[in-house]
Amino acid sequence: MPEPVTEPPVTDPIYEALLYCNIPSVAERSMEGHAPHHFKLVSVHVFIRHGDRYPLYVIPKTKRPEIDCTLVANRKPYHPKLEAFVSHMSKGSGASFESPLHSLPLYPNHPLCEMGELTQTGVVQHLQNGQLLRDIYLKKHKLLPSDWSTDQLYLETTGKSRTLQSGLALLYGFLPDFDWKKIHFRHQPSALFCSGNCFCPVRNQYLEKEQRRQYLLRLKNSQLERTYEDMARIVDVPTKQLRAANPIDSMLCRFCHNVSFPCTRNGCIDMEHFKVIKTHQIEDERERREKKLYLGYALLGAHPILNQTVSRMQRAAEGRREEVFALYSAHDVTLSPVLSALGLMEARFPRFAARLILELWQDREKPSEHSVRILYNGVDVTFHTSFCQDHRKHSSKPMCPLENFVRFVKRDMFVALGSSGSTNYYDACHREGF
Repeated sequence: MPEPVTEPPVTDPIYEALLYCNIPSVAERSMEGHAPHHFKLVSVHVFIRHGDRYPLYVIPKTKRPEIDCTLVANRKPYHPKLEAFVSHMSKGSGASFESPLHSLPLYPNHPLCEMGELTQTGVVQHLQNGQLLRDIYLKKHKLLPSDWSTDQLYLETTGKSRTLQSGLALLYGFLPDFDWKKIHFRHQPSALFCSGNCFCPVRNQYLEKEQRRQYLLRLKNSQLERTYEDMARIVDVPTKQLRAANPIDSMLCRFCHNVSFPCTRNGCIDMEHFKVIKTHQIEDERERREKKLYLGYALLGAHPILNQTVSRMQRAAEGRREEVFALYSAHDVTLSPVLSALGLMEARFPRFAARLILELWQDREKPSEHSVRILYNGVDVTFHTSFCQDHRKHSSKPMCPLENFVRFVKRDMFVALGSSGSTNYYDACHREGF
C-alpha cells in the first residue's frame, strides 16, 4: 500500500486562495472507505467547516460585494439535487432542533447576501460532500440500514445559519429525502464543541501567548504595514480602523466570486494588496507550526470533542449500534485545533467545506480488534498523526489500532502538554505555574 501523503506546503498566495475557494468534485481523489476486504466499517465521525459564505466584515466606506444568496437552478455552481434540496428544506418545520436552531432558516434565501450567510456555492459544496460520502458509506459499505433510526445519527452544529444549513446540505446529499421526523440537531454554543467542559484557564493562556506571537510577527513585516497604510489611504480611514475591519475576509469573498476589488476616488484596492496579506497569512501559519504555542491551545481546545469521539467509538466497538454516523457542522476555528491536536501540522488551513473524517473498522478475522483511519479532504493522513506515525515501523496493518487513539486522548494529549502529573482534562486546564 503506498505511503499516504498530506497536501504539499503552499507558498503561492494566489494558488492558496484558489484552494480556499475550491468546490470539491464528486470525482475528486477520495480515500474514504478504503480498507482490505476482511475489514468491516463500524462507525464514521465527520467534522466539517461550513461552506462558502458572504463576508463577516465590511471594508470601511466601500460598497458591499453584490452576491445573490438565493438558490437558483440555472446559475453556477449547480448540483443535480439543488432544487430537490430547496423543496425538501421547505418541509422541515416539523424537525427536532434544539433551541435556538429552530429559529434559523434552513437554506439561504436573500437576493443580497446577509453578513456571514451561506452562498449557493456553499450549499453545492456540501451537497457534493454528502453525495460522495453516500456513495462510499451507504452504497458500498451499508453503514446504515434502509430503515435507519434517529439514534443511529448524531448531529450537532453551532447556532449560526451557515453551519446548520451546511449540515443539512451534507445530510441531504448523504440521505436524500430523509424523513424529517428522524432528524434531531443538537445545538453547540461553543465553536470548540467543548459542551460542558469549556472553562479552561490554561487553554486561554496558550491562546494569549499565540496571539502575542501573531502580533510580533505582524510588527516585523514592514511590507504588510505599508500595504495596510495604502489601503487605508484609498478608503480614507485610519490604518487601525482598516485592519480592525479584517479586509482579507471581504477580499477573499470577492476573489472567490470573481467580483472586482473596491475603488474610490483615491484609487483601487488591488491584487497586489491581496497577495501581500495572503503571503503574510502563509508565513504566519509556518511560524505557528514552529513555535508550538498554538499546539498547547489546540490540545486543550480539541480534547473535549476528541474525548467524545473516542467514547462513541468505544461503544461502537462493543457492538452498540447507536450514533454510528456522527456529523459536527463547525467552523475553521473548530477544525484547526483538532488538526493540530492530532499532529497533522502540514494540513492546510481549513478551506470552505473542508472535511475531517475518523473511521472505525473491525477486523472480521479477529472480531475483537478495531482500527481507526483519519482522512482530511479525502486524503488518508492516518500515519501522519502523532499517535500513529510510528505504527508502520512495527506493523504492516493499513490502519491504526483503536487503542492508540484511545491512549492518545486519555493520556498522551496531556503528556504532550508537558503537564507533569496531569492525567485528566481538569487538572491540565487548571495547573499552576504555567
